[in-house]
Amino acid sequence: MEVYTSDSSDSDSHEQKTLDYGRLGLTVECLEENLTHLHKISKLTDIETVLLNHNLIATLPSHTLTRFNNLHVLDLSSNGLTQLPPDLLQICPLTKLILKNNLLTNGSIPKCLKSAKHNGLRELNLSGNLLTHFPEAVLELNNLKYLYLGANKITSISKDIWRLQSLNVLSLGGNLLSEIPETVGNLAGLQALTLCDNLIEILPASIARLTNLKSLLLHKNRLRHLPRDIITLKNLVELSLRENPLVVRFVQEISLHPPTLLELAARVIRTSNVIFEPNEVPKSMRDYLNTAHCCVNPKCKGVFFDNRIEHIKFVDFCGKYRVPLLQYLCSSKCIEGVNRNVEPQPSSSLSASGIMMRKVLLG
Repeated sequence: MEVYTSDSSDSDSHEQKTLDYGRLGLTVECLEENLTHLHKISKLTDIETVLLNHNLIATLPSHTLTRFNNLHVLDLSSNGLTQLPPDLLQICPLTKLILKNNLLTNGSIPKCLKSAKHNGLRELNLSGNLLTHFPEAVLELNNLKYLYLGANKITSISKDIWRLQSLNVLSLGGNLLSEIPETVGNLAGLQALTLCDNLIEILPASIARLTNLKSLLLHKNRLRHLPRDIITLKNLVELSLRENPLVVRFVQEISLHPPTLLELAARVIRTSNVIFEPNEVPKSMRDYLNTAHCCVNPKCKGVFFDNRIEHIKFVDFCGKYRVPLLQYLCSSKCIEGVNRNVEPQPSSSLSASGIMMRKVLLG
């Protein structure tokens, strides 16, 4: 068994020492035996990162960690943990604690964190556990920047969430949340907020105060509208909305009606560039021909008048837009290959009014 390895830290110039016992099927007894042996032949006090992920460690005694005086990163994910040492953050100067995919309940957490007001923890991952409500003890972690609580059974967020003023990332996807407190809008430094896969029907207007927000994931909820002021978030580059009633509503409202004979004739005249004298057609027809709009598909030279295809595309994780995009097309055949980033350029022979492609405002 490899006792420990060293690798280079991305943020520090000095060499970070790591003890990697991940994916070895270790029980706590086996772990104790190995650490006792290592303590005799090496300096565990120099170890900065301990990886114990994917083992069989259901509990972790305090004395197991007392050997590490300089421990900054501890990964205990996927172990079936049910309890933690009550003084975990007092034993080690941890900055990153990963506890995801275990069996931790709300009763497991306060004993570990409540007295850790002055610790330097920056990242805490409690995703994939058995939490039923927001762990109040976390609010004592004043220096926390990254908080992951996804894939639990949390039904509400503490109104005192505003106390985590250092928070950059808050992840609460995959829970049972039905509402978000207004105080979330007081997290001035928040850059990413994940609320997907919940039961949320309304977002508080205070979301618009998160001026540093770059990513807002809201897919798989029950949202029927968004706060109008959300469009003022200038730094927002990722807004995921799929599988919400507001998106379904846009899709259901799209209707397709066959064009009239008048429109079909007018399309042929414009697309074929038929030349006629003013006195050969009534003025009403000339006025009608001048209302032609360009198809939004840059590969199509077609036009439409009163009748058009209303097409909405939704881009979630891969594209530039994260909101529904309404496109006006001359035919359903133009749906394939539409380039949403290219706005149509009206030809000199057409009097197209307005822009044929616009973002749908969700207010």
